[in-house]
Amino acid sequence: MNPFKSIANGFGDFCRAFRNEMGVITHDVGVMLFFVVLPLFYPIVYTLIYNTEVVDSLPFAVVDHSRTPESRSLVRMADATPELELYDYAADMQEARRMWAASKVVGVMEIPADYARKTAQGEQAHVTFFCDMSLLLRYRAALSALTSVQLETINNLTEERINTLGLPASTISASPVEVDTNFLGDTQQGFASFIIPGIVILILQQSMVLGICLIAGTEAEKRSRGILSGARGGVVPTVLGKALAYTFFYIPATIYMLHYVPEWFDLPHQGAPLQWLLFCLPLLMASAMFGMALSHLMRQREDAFIYIVFTSVIFLFLSGLTWPRFAMPSLLYCLADCVPATWGVEGFVRINSNGATLAEQSEPYMWLWGLTLAYFAAAVAIESISRRRDRRLSAARA
Repeated sequence: MNPFKSIANGFGDFCRAFRNEMGVITHDVGVMLFFVVLPLFYPIVYTLIYNTEVVDSLPFAVVDHSRTPESRSLVRMADATPELELYDYAADMQEARRMWAASKVVGVMEIPADYARKTAQGEQAHVTFFCDMSLLLRYRAALSALTSVQLETINNLTEERINTLGLPASTISASPVEVDTNFLGDTQQGFASFIIPGIVILILQQSMVLGICLIAGTEAEKRSRGILSGARGGVVPTVLGKALAYTFFYIPATIYMLHYVPEWFDLPHQGAPLQWLLFCLPLLMASAMFGMALSHLMRQREDAFIYIVFTSVIFLFLSGLTWPRFAMPSLLYCLADCVPATWGVEGFVRINSNGATLAEQSEPYMWLWGLTLAYFAAAVAIESISRRRDRRLSAARA
């Protein structure tokens, strides 16, 4: 066959597959729900939930067994922090527990009876703080406040001991270590600024995969009723045409989720738009191929919810957002490498929040292209097997 004619036929198959898949997307309400409505509202809902960023003025009770000026000074320093606010003193832990049970406090500070004696003698004193862990933001705020109080207490005790030795005032005021903290990519130290840029990448992948699997489930239902698709052109052009249709359809959603949502809610978006747009191209392609490879598991439309929805939590953990990847077992680490969103989160967060360039994120960028090729090969192989099965069924019915 003339190679130019083969190329022309393949391009025609590609264009037909692209056009047909765009028609399927726009005429299926369920698919439009996943492709349009979900990306439109999910980022806003998640951001509104977490947009408090940080918590402050957490009420806490104090059980002071020491009852000394030193213990009262410690409580005043804790109360002076933005994160904590003294609610009341409790006579004992039983009373403090009653305050906690009544939701009047979210933390209890217990100061031992030997606190003042140990600090005066240069020994290590132990102060216990009980914190409500139902919200990790509360624990994080309390820990930050208590760390500041601990450092300030150490400085005060050091100054008192130096003053007792009669050393010059310059020695007292000098700080041996000056700490200058810079929170790269999350200047407000907020939870939304930390997690939302990664969550939107996962939403992009999962909503696309859900929609693709919904389409596949519909086709499987038709085949079960004896409605077989006619000539569909070459396998490779068809797979490419469908994948490009999904990618093309998701470009506006990507710009909306990754540019406008962070801008509206004042979330980090330091990267150049061209950099993260170029980075997201293989992310969308890999997600499309990933969805097409999984879509042949669907036997009906509802299977998309059974097989795909529950993986969102799994992929969230595998992405490294809630648990560092270096601490994962080898099996989970390798599994995470096979998920496009894992590399999408890693690269996009660095570009978006830290202002990295595409060249600096070449590893996740190349991984995404590698996953695109791998899942493309899988989708082509599975599509070929599916067509042979359809031909056998058609011949059997004939």
